[in-house]
Amino acid sequence: MYTVGLQSAADAFIMSSFKVQVILALLILFVLLVFGHGSSKDDLSAQTPVYLPGSHLLAIAPFFRRRFDFLNDGFRKTGEKLFQFHMLRETVIVVSGESARKAFFANRAFDLTEGFKVLSGAIPMVKGVTSDLQTRRIALIHKRLASVQKNEHLQQLIVPVLDDCDRVMDTWGASGRFDPFEKIYELVFQTTVRCIASQEIADDPALVARLKGLYDILDSGTTPTTILLPWLPVPSMLRKLLATKEVYDIVSRAIDIRAKSGKPQNDTLQMLIDAQDEHLVIVGFIMGLLVAGARATGTTASWLITFLGNNTEWKDKAIREIDGLLSTYRPQAATSSSLSSHLASIPLEAWEAETPILDALIHETLRIAQPHTAMRRNLGPDTVIDCKTIPSGAYIVYPFSDVHLNPELYPDPWKFDPSRKEAKTPFGYVGWGGGKTICLGQRLARIELKLITSMMLLRFRCSIVDSRGARPDPLPRPNWNDILLCRPDKDIYYLAYEKTELSL
Repeated sequence: MYTVGLQSAADAFIMSSFKVQVILALLILFVLLVFGHGSSKDDLSAQTPVYLPGSHLLAIAPFFRRRFDFLNDGFRKTGEKLFQFHMLRETVIVVSGESARKAFFANRAFDLTEGFKVLSGAIPMVKGVTSDLQTRRIALIHKRLASVQKNEHLQQLIVPVLDDCDRVMDTWGASGRFDPFEKIYELVFQTTVRCIASQEIADDPALVARLKGLYDILDSGTTPTTILLPWLPVPSMLRKLLATKEVYDIVSRAIDIRAKSGKPQNDTLQMLIDAQDEHLVIVGFIMGLLVAGARATGTTASWLITFLGNNTEWKDKAIREIDGLLSTYRPQAATSSSLSSHLASIPLEAWEAETPILDALIHETLRIAQPHTAMRRNLGPDTVIDCKTIPSGAYIVYPFSDVHLNPELYPDPWKFDPSRKEAKTPFGYVGWGGGKTICLGQRLARIELKLITSMMLLRFRCSIVDSRGARPDPLPRPNWNDILLCRPDKDIYYLAYEKTELSL
């Protein structure tokens, strides 16, 4: 009976139109992909990491949407410090614990670029520009990022970054309230464009807003489908492609306009042009680092301001520290009475060496509110972590929550306490990365964060309120399932602000 039924179905399929055949074929392929890759127990041995139960595609979809919960559930369900699951044909191994952390950050064969490209999918991918780069080109981009952070260039960025803060904050008015994960992030995006791209783009608020909107499309279009099946022309993938092309066109056009004008400017784009870098290198540098910098720094800035909103003790400490710098480094000429001009008189060396309170605030914010999961691919031979084999070609994942939210290392880990001492254990703090993969842009990020925080604290009286305008109880807590901004999970919180009268 079943044979006759199958024969009838086959005949019906053959007699159907080509369009119907394609749709049915895609549907069958989808079902096979979603339900056909479960746990494999054929190769289980004492050296094999345990498989996550039910690791077909539907079961692992939360890896992309609620990663913090997914990984914690994996450790709970398996009862192990290491577990693995399949992502189509790829093997992904999740590790935790001190010895695994040491091995993860120390192994030079664990490649960041390959891991992030496949498991993240949020960077705009243009072959030869932001993906599939030769080792020489990657090294060149890293070299240019180091140049951006040399003393002279960073010192020159202080004034325009503060001017950007002034201009954006003027648009907020004298008082009001807003969602800090929108407005503070928009401000950081503006200052990051200023630091990484060109004056022409940074001086055009509409163009900056358009760029941010395009990167938002890339974020929202990053779904399990677009990552796992990038060849499937679903609407979200098409939107990502169009957004990527427009970002490329905006950056490329800025380069062409500068080259044709023959008028040099004092910005990062000019530095890249003067170094005679290839057009694609310049485009890739700006496209990739712009979004990477804005996301990480934007998350940190949004939460730093949020944490200080109702923390009078640390807010007052930070204000006293900044006031001390203003008293020590007064403008040589009273050309302007603006706050930004007075802060601009503080030299780079002082911002970096004389701000222990701001450093502590950034350090603690990165610990609590940077929901990072490090992703690598083993490009070397098989290796062993905690007596478990990590095959060559496998992807390895290490969640920063394993150390930063570990109550044995950081008691009451969700509490914002900048006075904490760093955990005395190997890689006990990885806010800026660890091992051979330290954040190469951290010097620039620190300066951005300090300038923005100083402008906010001295220009406004701020507090965090709920939708009724009352002090929230409990206070907002970072949601590590939001891998972009870590914004609170359910309730909406606002930053209520009122402009202060400064006597400088």
